[in-house]
Amino acid sequence: MTTPYRPSLDEISAARARIAPHVPRTPLVRLDLGLPDRQIFLKLETLSPIGAFKLRPALNALLSRDSETLAKGVATASSGNMAYGMAWAANRLGVPMAAYMYSGAPQTKIDGVRRLGGDVRFISMETWWQYVIGADMPDFPELLINPVTDQAVLSGNGSIGMEILEDLPEVDVVLTPYGGGSMTTGVASAVKALRPEARIFAVEDENAAPVTAALAAGSIVDIETRPSFIKSIGGPSLVPQLWPVTRELIDGAVSVSLEQVTEAMRLLFAKSKVVAEGAGAASLAAALTSEYAKGNVVCVISGGNIDAAAYSAVLAGNIPAP
Repeated sequence: MTTPYRPSLDEISAARARIAPHVPRTPLVRLDLGLPDRQIFLKLETLSPIGAFKLRPALNALLSRDSETLAKGVATASSGNMAYGMAWAANRLGVPMAAYMYSGAPQTKIDGVRRLGGDVRFISMETWWQYVIGADMPDFPELLINPVTDQAVLSGNGSIGMEILEDLPEVDVVLTPYGGGSMTTGVASAVKALRPEARIFAVEDENAAPVTAALAAGSIVDIETRPSFIKSIGGPSLVPQLWPVTRELIDGAVSVSLEQVTEAMRLLFAKSKVVAEGAGAASLAAALTSEYAKGNVVCVISGGNIDAAAYSAVLAGNIPAP
């Protein structure tokens, strides 16, 4: 595995131009809650063709490779949305695709991959994590694209940050859900280059908050995780190759509770008619509760791919089962 680095604005601009014919620009909309100390804006990645931001990095990762490299197909390890995005991109480009997913991934994402012709290969969460951190890899011929550390993935995610700054040049705070860290790193790379005084915070589910733990300890630590219906953020630790890059870019981390996340999901539906999965609404939960969220606050609403039963439970005022 190559060592990832902070993508430059030129690399991010090139990625944005590369994916532009396939990915519509997502809007930045104001959520008017009448709060005296903050104006909240939503970057609606839920409006991507796959309902999540992962189409950007997946497309850039494939479009950055030549046809010979892709001849035997592509694969990725994913809890859901990256697999969905890679399946969409591979389908569009006529490339065979396989997704290594764990069986607890949301069914809507598994179905999305299969509907686009992807081969879903179930693995344990432990094996999935080994693939993500590069400690192991499958014995298959496809090109395995790391969903976190691939440089084209980081540049593709940076396009979100560029769009935020174009729409809101005076942004003060950007809140990004933190899973493996590729979105936070890409967005922060663009935002910090264009507006260094803006503050970037990683948002985590308190049931699996390795960034918060690492910042407190001064180094990566292994943590005990608790079951949660939120599947796309959090983990037992951090991806060691990416953390040094991310650490230099972020200003801190915010952990949110399941109660706060589900309340944010209901608020998004009630106020904006936006359907967000738990990870997607986590940034709004942080914007509503964190002391860091002051001034012009942008929440990246990363995705809306949630199973219908779980979403119904949220709208009914409950917390879905893990």
